[in-house]
Amino acid sequence: MNSKPETAPVDSPVRRRLPPLLRRAWYGLNQAFRRRIAHTGLTPDQFTVMRILQECDPEGITQRELTRLMSSDPNTVASLLERMETAGWVERRPHEKDRRAHRIRLQKRGQGKYSEARRIALALQADVLEVLPENKREEFLGHLKLVADACRESAELVSKQPKSKTPESRAKHDTSTPDATAPIVADLP
Repeated sequence: MNSKPETAPVDSPVRRRLPPLLRRAWYGLNQAFRRRIAHTGLTPDQFTVMRILQECDPEGITQRELTRLMSSDPNTVASLLERMETAGWVERRPHEKDRRAHRIRLQKRGQGKYSEARRIALALQADVLEVLPENKREEFLGHLKLVADACRESAELVSKQPKSKTPESRAKHDTSTPDATAPIVADLP
C-alpha cells in the first residue's frame, strides 16, 4: 500500500476524501449548533427555515421553493412547517395565483426566535472559522459554495436520468442511500 497521500489512489484511506470530510464537518457543526440553541426550543432545521423566510420575499415563499432552498425533501419540510405553524412561528396562506400552493411567512414570534438564534449562529460560525487565517475565510467559503453547488448539480443530473431496467445499471446510479440525499453542510448565516 502506498503511504504517500499525494500519490495514493483518490479513494485511499491515506488521502483526504471529500465525502467523509464533508460529513464530519456537517455533523460536528450541526451538533454544536443544536446544543447551543437547545434552550431556545429551536432545531437547526427550524432555524434554517426561519433564515430563508427572513431573507426572502416578505410576502412569503412556497413550500416547494423552501424545500429547494433548504436542499431537503418535501416530507421533511412539511413536518417542520406543521410544528412551526403550531408554535406560531410561521403562517401558511393560500397563494394568490396557484390554488394548490401556500405562501409561507415568518410571524413576529418567529422573528424573535430567529434573532435570538442568529446571534448564536454567528458566534459559532466565527468560532469554527477561527482555525483559518482571517484573509482566507471568504475564499474558503467561496470554494465550499462551489463544492456544494457541484454536489447539487450532480444530484439533479442523476435524478433526471431515465430509470434503467437492469439491476446492474440501477445500482450504478443509485442515490437512495441516506448520504446521497442528506444536506452536506450546516446552514448558518
